[in-house]
Amino acid sequence: KVQSAKVKFNLMIQFKYTLDKSSKKFICPKCNKKSFVRYIETETNNYLSDEFGRCDHESSCQYFSTPEKEQATFEAVNIPQPETSYHSLELVNQSRSTFKKNNFIQFLKTLFTEIQVQEVINKYFIGTSKYWNGATIFWQIDNFHRVHHGKIMLFNSETGKRTKDKDGKGYINSVRSVLRLQDFNLSQCLFGLHLISETNQNTIAVVESEKTAVLMSLFKPEYIWLSTGSKSGLKYEFLKPIKDFKIVAFPDKSEFNDWNNKAIELNKFGFKISVSAFLEKSNYPDGTDLADVYLFEKLKDVEVSPVAKIIDIWDQKGIEINLFMQTFRINKNEIQLI
Repeated sequence: KVQSAKVKFNLMIQFKYTLDKSSKKFICPKCNKKSFVRYIETETNNYLSDEFGRCDHESSCQYFSTPEKEQATFEAVNIPQPETSYHSLELVNQSRSTFKKNNFIQFLKTLFTEIQVQEVINKYFIGTSKYWNGATIFWQIDNFHRVHHGKIMLFNSETGKRTKDKDGKGYINSVRSVLRLQDFNLSQCLFGLHLISETNQNTIAVVESEKTAVLMSLFKPEYIWLSTGSKSGLKYEFLKPIKDFKIVAFPDKSEFNDWNNKAIELNKFGFKISVSAFLEKSNYPDGTDLADVYLFEKLKDVEVSPVAKIIDIWDQKGIEINLFMQTFRINKNEIQLI
C-alpha cells in the first residue's frame, strides 16, 4: 500500500557530483565485475569518466575513485522530499503461508525444534516469495509497525548459505521491484526494529545480515537482535530510533575498524554504541559473522552414526552409494545397523 506523495522541504547539501542512485551497474576497472556504480553530474545527470565511481564489492575489491572537485563544489538547496511509501501488513501476511517451500526455514528446521522455528517466523514476520523457488522475504517493519521494505533472498536449504549464480552473485531482489511499484519511495529501516516496542530491555544487539539476526535470536533469545541489512547500514538514519538504548554492534570479520569508526562518530551525537572485537581477534576467515561461529559449534555437536562414517568411506573409494541414497531420499544419519 503506497501512501500519497506529500511534499516537504528540507535544507540539504547538493554536491556537484554524486554516485548514481539508480540500479544500473558497470564493469569495475579493478575487478572486472559488473558491480561498479559511476559518478554523475547532479545538474545534468550525465556520467563522468569511466574511472570515477565505487565498486559494490567493498571487502574484496575496494575500488573507489572520486572526482577531484567533488568535495569542493556544493551549494545549499531546497530539495522536495516525497513521503515514505509503505507496504501493507496484508501483503506481509499473504507471504507467510508456504514455509514448506522456504529454503531458509527448512534449514532452520534441521537445527532447531518446530516450536523454536515457528516462534522466530512470527517474531520477525519472515515470508516466502515465489519469485525464486524457495526464496525468503525479510520484511523491514519499524517500531510503529509500518512496512518499509521486503528484501527477497535465496538460500540453500541444506547449508543455509546464500545461493549464488555462475558469476558468484547472490540472488537478491525486493518486493517493490517484483511488484513493479514505480512510484514507491523507499526509506529503509533496521530489520527487526518493530521488536523495540515490545521489550523492556535496555541493550540491543546489532549485526549486519538479516539471516544472522534470526539465527542469533534462536541461539541467544534473551537478547533483541536487529540487522542493518548491509555493512554500510551502521548509520544515523537507521540507528536513530534506538538512540536511547545501549547498542552492542557485532561486525563481520574484517569490518571492525569501519564499524568502530562509525560508532565513535555516532557516539558524539549521544549514541551509546560499543563494537565487539571478538571476531576481529579470532582466527576465523574474513567475512565470518557471529552466527557462523554458533553454527559451527552447533554442527560439531550433531552426532554422526557409524553407518554414515562407513558410507563416507565408500563414497571416497568411488562406490556409488550416495547416488542410491539421493535417488530414494535416504538420510545416512538415520540408517541403523541390524
